[in-house]
Amino acid sequence: MICVGGTFEYLHKGHRKLLDRAFSLGGRVCLGLTTDEFANKTRGRAVIPYEKRKSGLEEYLCGKGYREYRILPLEDRYGDALDEECTDIVVSEETYETALEINKIREKKGLAPMKIHVVPYVLAEDFYPISSTRIADGEIDAEGHLRRLLRVNVGSENPNKIAAVREVLSELYADIEIKSIETHTGVPEQPFDGDTIVGAINRAKSAIEDADLGIGIEAGLFWNDFEKKYFDVQYCAIVDKRGKITTGHGPGFRYPDIVIEHVKKGMSISGAMREVFGVEDIGYREGAIGFLTEGRYDRKELTKVAVLMAFIPRIKRDIYKI
Repeated sequence: MICVGGTFEYLHKGHRKLLDRAFSLGGRVCLGLTTDEFANKTRGRAVIPYEKRKSGLEEYLCGKGYREYRILPLEDRYGDALDEECTDIVVSEETYETALEINKIREKKGLAPMKIHVVPYVLAEDFYPISSTRIADGEIDAEGHLRRLLRVNVGSENPNKIAAVREVLSELYADIEIKSIETHTGVPEQPFDGDTIVGAINRAKSAIEDADLGIGIEAGLFWNDFEKKYFDVQYCAIVDKRGKITTGHGPGFRYPDIVIEHVKKGMSISGAMREVFGVEDIGYREGAIGFLTEGRYDRKELTKVAVLMAFIPRIKRDIYKI
């Protein structure tokens, strides 16, 4: 017998994935449905009444053609999982520890441990798990679609970076709120190689605060061993409320040797461009790429590529398993 339990309030996408996994195992399924008293106690709020939740559960199971099951009231964390007939248990990441506890109790009682099947979290559009509480609070719907703005903090006051993030995310989300947050990179003003990535990640982590996403963008010089030259590459790091980080970078280009010579003496790229070409505050305008391409490409467009590349694992999150 296969055990699976829950409150199954607002039968959402995560619940359905849990149930489908249980029935995919091919045995009779014992569904523990939390009683009103137990559910209200653990959540600290009144949940949808038991009979209504049971009816919604049965409607879904019938629609899927599932027949081999029984629904029993669940009055504690263990329920029928301590029954000798139970061979498998299907749990979410959140309840995995409870499954381990159950197996320890079973072993003490002389029963064989159950095989534990863990179903990963199903994430909403803000990359945070779907839950009935979030649905009840009006944050998301049962499919994980946001019912509010996506809150994004960018770890920079540079208008090019802010504009780049806004343009990329506006194509992915209908409603977004973007804030500029002053942050410190924790790396030298002119980063080289790995320090560039570290700087982007540090900016993202420092920026997230009360937002759904923190985004950090950092440009640095990367050594190309084949050409024996430094290339300017812009990195973007994105962190969500779970602490998951995704990164990506834009195209690389070379600076004139005279600019690199000044940088090797301790100048930043901005300082070297000012010294060599007399261009002021280039990082806040078209960027060095704008100057070097004679306006054919600018820093905002360069940054947009890095932001989009960092978002790829989030666009295809089922493939990347983030």
